[in-house]
Parts: sequence; structure tokens; C-alpha cells
Amino acid sequence: MPGPAAPRGESSQTLDRGIRVLEALAGTGEAAGLTITELAAGLGVGRPVVYRLVTTLEDHHLVSRAADGRVRLALGISRLASAVTPVVRTEARPALRDLADAVGATAHLTIAEGDEALALVVVEPSWTDVHVAYRSGARHRLDQGAAGRAILAGRAGERGVVGTDGELQAGAHGLAVSLSTRTDPAPGGVEASVGVVSLEPLDVRTVGPRLEHAARALRAVLR
Repeated sequence: MPGPAAPRGESSQTLDRGIRVLEALAGTGEAAGLTITELAAGLGVGRPVVYRLVTTLEDHHLVSRAADGRVRLALGISRLASAVTPVVRTEARPALRDLADAVGATAHLTIAEGDEALALVVVEPSWTDVHVAYRSGARHRLDQGAAGRAILAGRAGERGVVGTDGELQAGAHGLAVSLSTRTDPAPGGVEASVGVVSLEPLDVRTVGPRLEHAARALRAVLR
């Protein structure tokens, strides 16, 4: 029989530090990784503590150490992420369906992966005869298109609707809003945006509040 659950205030310091190592490596945005010294400084602990954490994470294929000693995320992280992605897609779809049908435009949840924007979930409006075809899994540079630019704006601490015209597809108009800012990160530290793309110009005054509503719903999904 399982014992009583630990009080909410009790936690494992070692587990907490291990998670913080993974978050630090994910937050670099670069493939170079971090040194043991850099990780120790970021966590505010000694190098021996970080060595033990990294060794344990290596055993589970969550991090790897290069010949120069730098630590980076390993492929085990992808295995865990791939198990979570279908859940996020399923739970995000209703909010995107409401957005797409309310605006009459293709709605999407986009996340940052390195220097690229990845369309994680895409929902097309159910009642329009013509709309922009946009597929899940599509990638583009973060500095192109409303979705990527909204993520960059959030990274810079700016909140608000970002619009672009014809950057990714001729004749297409996009609006997007970041799910987080530098001072108000999204749950899990995910950099993401929600947006719509249409063949017709979009009215920010009308669409903006709907994007903000969808952003709040999607933040709850990421929790």
C-alpha cells in the first residue's frame, strides 16, 4: 500500500537541482552547452554537486558531455518530449478550434526550437470555403512570420499582437501573440505563440482580444 503523500512544502533538493540543470541547458538556445563551472554558478552550488547531477542525468541519457567537458541535452529528452506532444496537441485543439471558427482563419500554436518556429498544432476553420493551408510540423525562421516574431517580442519582454503580411506566403496575413514574456514565462519555460493566418487582412481590434483569450487558455494547457 502506498504511504501518505508528502506535504506540498516537502520536496527533493537533488531532484530540484537536476531539473534546474536541464532547464539551464534548454535555456541556452545553443548546441554548445554549458561547462560544469557555468552550471555550478547558475545553480549556486559547488562543482562536485554538479558532477554528481550530470553523471546521474548521463546514466538516463538526458545529457551528454563532449570531449571538451561541456554538457548538453541528449536524445533522451526527445523521447520524453515526444510522449508529451500528443497530449499537448489534444488539449490545445479545442482552444484553437474556437479561435479558428471565431475569426474564420487558420489558427496555430507555435513553439520555438532553437532559431526556428515550429507549428505544433494547426486548426483550420470549419465554415469557410477558402482559407490558408498550413500544416503541423511546418518550420520557419523565428524572425519571419507573425508567430516567430511574436515569440521574439515576448523574449524581449514585449506583450502585444504582432502582425505580418506576405512574409511566409504571398497574399497571406498573420497576427500572433506570445504566450509569455521575459518577466512572465509560460509554464514549463516553453517559448510559444498563438496566431491566425488569413487570405484577407485581419482587424487587430477584433482579432486581438480573441488571440489574448486563446493565449490564456493555452497557458493553462501547458501547465
